[in-house]
Amino acid sequence: MFKTFEMDLAGRKLVIETGKMAELANGSALVRYGDTAVLVNVTASKEPKDGVDFFPLSVDYEERLYAVGKIPGSYQKKEGKPSEKAILTSRVIDRPIRPLFPKDFRNDVCVNALVLSVDQDNSPEICAMIGSSVALSISDIPFNGPTGSVQVGYVNEEIVINPNLEQRENSKLNLTVAGTSEKIAMIEAGAYEIPENIMLDAIKKAHIEIKKICEFISNIVKEIGKPKFEYKAFGVDEKIYSEIEQTYKNDIYKGIQETDKTIRDENIEKLTEQILEYFATKNNEEELEKITPDILESVHRLEKKCVRELILNEQKRPDGRKIDEIRPLSCEVRSLS
Repeated sequence: MFKTFEMDLAGRKLVIETGKMAELANGSALVRYGDTAVLVNVTASKEPKDGVDFFPLSVDYEERLYAVGKIPGSYQKKEGKPSEKAILTSRVIDRPIRPLFPKDFRNDVCVNALVLSVDQDNSPEICAMIGSSVALSISDIPFNGPTGSVQVGYVNEEIVINPNLEQRENSKLNLTVAGTSEKIAMIEAGAYEIPENIMLDAIKKAHIEIKKICEFISNIVKEIGKPKFEYKAFGVDEKIYSEIEQTYKNDIYKGIQETDKTIRDENIEKLTEQILEYFATKNNEEELEKITPDILESVHRLEKKCVRELILNEQKRPDGRKIDEIRPLSCEVRSLS
């Protein structure tokens, strides 16, 4: 069923249309912002991908010359390969949504954002980011969204949300922020010596708009969202993880605090060997081979947990640096002369 939803975003209407195009996709949304229009479709495989230990998510942001009123001609009569901007935009779309899928999810998921029309005052990249969140949220694909995204400029000493073309040309700040209603998930920024307090204010104001977008999408989900499908989980065996944590957490916590990265990696390798030997005494060869992937993933997961606790509790990093310190820097000139 065709549905239209509207909200005000930075003084302009953001319109979401669903139920008219790409009806066989798991989720689809046409995003209109001014005269910019981007169609975002999301699909997922019914079964998990065999032999992978990661979440196979692909994001494609597809630019078309007709979107800006141009038709390929002369020698080059077809659309070319993705531009550098298109590839970078795909990554920016990917970054805030990837952590919101279940950690044990292994089904193929594809997000396709097709730019249909471009109004230079309204960013198709932001439309694609918002559209991906809408399409995933209303689909039956397991997704713990929604997310919202905005651009921020700094023009005439004022912070501007989603600046138009003229404002972008005169802006001292080019900032893209994405996140959920609870926290910021991604920041991309370029600036002309912007003070830290202004940058912080820009991020805070961006999050205010992101919260509005997330609430807007949540209301859409309440009206037309599909129930999420059940999937085969590929999580770590929690019994194995708990046993490793109880027995070896202190050793791993000490091992990650070696300032030399080479020695630090050697410490974890030695501990991993000890853990495998520990489980070898409790299981036969066939059982050990079966649970080895869970053991290795549990060690990696526990290592990350220890690093996080070290940073949050002791305010230092594994190499000994405090959280406000950077690595030692050095440079030299005429190195090839």
